[in-house]
Amino acid sequence: QVQLVESGGGLVQPGGSLRLSCAASGFTLDTYDIGWFRQAPRKEREGFGCISSSRSDGRTYYSSSVRGRFTLFRDSAKNTVYLEMESLKPEDTGVYYCATDCSDYATHWGQGTQVTVSS
Repeated sequence: QVQLVESGGGLVQPGGSLRLSCAASGFTLDTYDIGWFRQAPRKEREGFGCISSSRSDGRTYYSSSVRGRFTLFRDSAKNTVYLEMESLKPEDTGVYYCATDCSDYATHWGQGTQVTVSS
């Protein structure tokens, strides 16, 4: 069974850091581009990060809203993609999802993990 599971969300103060995980089962994560999305309350889902498959050298892409603060990387041995988030802002609050594509048309999505940035 193909499954993605995000974890690592929580409550953090502005300026703080979090590391989210996207763990895969039932398939090899390295063979897919993995997209990261988030949805803030009362807002549309936003795609903000992408890490390409290992065949594409695992290149990373970020939206301007997170570039320089967020970093994506893979651990192939753990079949996991990580999202390192630093200098978090209240506007980063939302439910964070990973998916097996960098577009909204991904076929597999995780269940999401809540990130709340608040003092």
